[in-house]
Amino acid sequence: MPFNWIEYLALAQHLKNQNSNDFSQEAALRCAVSRAYYAAFCYARNYARDYQSSKPSYNTDDHPRIREHFRRVGNLGVASDLDLLRQWRNQCDYGDNISNISLMSYGAIAAAQKILESLR
Repeated sequence: MPFNWIEYLALAQHLKNQNSNDFSQEAALRCAVSRAYYAAFCYARNYARDYQSSKPSYNTDDHPRIREHFRRVGNLGVASDLDLLRQWRNQCDYGDNISNISLMSYGAIAAAQKILESLR
């Protein structure tokens, strides 16, 4: 059975609310942003494949191609939200310093939810 990418959004929500002695809140929030992106990206990729004849390659090339696909079919909201989520995910996965990580995690989860709702 294929993985349900929406579970990553549930994980992101869980991580956003975590308080632990094993890791910092910043680490949890960075992971939450990353998982929110992948929940939305993979759901959108599969939606485009299943309902809009997109042919993903299942590698890093898909990240810009999926955003471009949604621009091309006129779903600018999904394209724009995926673009913002990707920028935030890159900051969280590669940046040493992130300001307003708490706010970013809330925004990432909200943007991912918006994408999922618009494609259901």
